[in-house]
Amino acid sequence: MFKKLFGKDKEVNKETQLYAPLTGEYVKIEDIPDPVFAQKMMGEGFGINPTEGEVVSPVAGKVDNVFPTKHAIGLKTKNGLEILVHIGLDTVQLDGEGFNVLVSSGDTVQVGDPLLKFDLEFIRNNAKSVISPIIITNSDQTESISLDDVKAVIKGETKVVDVTMS
Repeated sequence: MFKKLFGKDKEVNKETQLYAPLTGEYVKIEDIPDPVFAQKMMGEGFGINPTEGEVVSPVAGKVDNVFPTKHAIGLKTKNGLEILVHIGLDTVQLDGEGFNVLVSSGDTVQVGDPLLKFDLEFIRNNAKSVISPIIITNSDQTESISLDDVKAVIKGETKVVDVTMS
């Protein structure tokens, strides 16, 4: 009765398409030069070696977490998919320097909406790597994850992953 009144009986679409949040070169997760990501300890995903310093939303959803050090943003879709966009490797030690976050936790975003800008040269010179992992942090709650065979990716335009939630 209450479900009908409040619209809770609507079936949530379990399918999500994940687009490239950065422009650059696609990197297989196993080739990310960091064992935490390469060994999928945080979840399934991929990396991008960026050619420019702008990050856009790879999905429609909400900004779930903006890390205080500005090097990563967590997103969540309506069907519960959780994505971490992590700029570079060992960038937490930069303590926010070189990053300009354009969103706040709780903001609603669409595919292609700008999330943050970063100084690509600064990151290249001061971090372990500019390769940026894009991780499905709740991979264990998915039914299937299908990565497209892509090489060069364009932020907000190139579809990289199809995900079906459990």
